[in-house]
Amino acid sequence: MAKVPAAAVAAGGLVGGYAVARWTRKRPLGGVALAAAGGAAAYEWNRQAGPRAAAALTTAYVAAFAGSHPLAKKVGAWPAVFTVAGAVAAASWVVTRRAA
Repeated sequence: MAKVPAAAVAAGGLVGGYAVARWTRKRPLGGVALAAAGGAAAYEWNRQAGPRAAAALTTAYVAAFAGSHPLAKKVGAWPAVFTVAGAVAAASWVVTRRAA
């Protein structure tokens, strides 16, 4: 079975969480998707780069979610979500590549 990179899981969680919340009109359901992907990514970050890196990347994931809200007021919802998802994916890739 092919392994999905933690960077893709994290980015997918941010984009997917927003998409679920928007299309179902149920924000808690989007939160479940966001949290599930965040948990899966955190597990992989811990496995690949250790607990300190996992804690830092998890903090970045939560900060990206929070930061997407004020950013959306300036650039729009989807551009904000894609921006923060890309930033978290890039950070994840850099940290996990360095650990490998």
